Amino acid sequence: MELSSVVDRLDEELRTADYADLDASANGLQVGPEDRDLERVAFAVDGVRETVDRAVEADADLLVVHHGLSWGGFDRVTGRTYDRIAPMIENDLALYVSHLPLDGHQQLGNAAGVADLLGLEDRAPFGELGTEYVGQRGTAGDPYAPDALRDRLETTLETGGQPVQHLDFGPDEIEDVAIVTGSGVDWLDEAVDADADALVTGEGKGNAYHEAREAGLHVFLAGHYATETFGVRSLQDRVAEWGLETTFLDVPTGL
Repeated sequence: MELSSVVDRLDEELRTADYADLDASANGLQVGPEDRDLERVAFAVDGVRETVDRAVEADADLLVVHHGLSWGGFDRVTGRTYDRIAPMIENDLALYVSHLPLDGHQQLGNAAGVADLLGLEDRAPFGELGTEYVGQRGTAGDPYAPDALRDRLETTLETGGQPVQHLDFGPDEIEDVAIVTGSGVDWLDEAVDADADALVTGEGKGNAYHEAREAGLHVFLAGHYATETFGVRSLQDRVAEWGLETTFLDVPTGL
């Protein structure tokens, strides 16, 4: 399959253009020629030297990641940036990136994957950002005890052996859950306004403790990496359906 065909199909599926003015990430094809034939595609959360090297070792033609290289453009291609890009060019490895479009996709996205894990029903977009959304909310058919929800996240996510942090300030039963993966505590007030019992995200900020306490909201910090493997894994399944060989490169950070 041609690279341009894969890029066009991913861009259409993920509505990449709709996030162009909302995301600092240069989503879409970040490194690569105008066209080439593809046989093998590697998938990873982060576009870093380790995943690039492993994609080269796997003889991949394309690496698809959630966190890419270009955030607002490059001033210089030196140092760490050069070390990541050079092996791609040397080994004819293309790089495709989907950041917020993959967070916000209501079927394939990261938040949708966490909602699947928790068995949430009656789902709706959550995490408003301009005209789009970067998360999802839903209702647990059988309400969770707070410790049970934490244990569910801790035992099923790829946390790198790290515990799920829990700001235990909400009700005794958790039914309505809001999810923004990665760094999502900026949507804490939106979760409160939506009458959610809990917000599930990846990592916190210092102000989240008191804001959650004052609002009476559970906040679960399950790891940036751990909450963001779902989207690229879903894309891997989709690309495999197109007849391409795929592999997932798991490089958990514990963060």
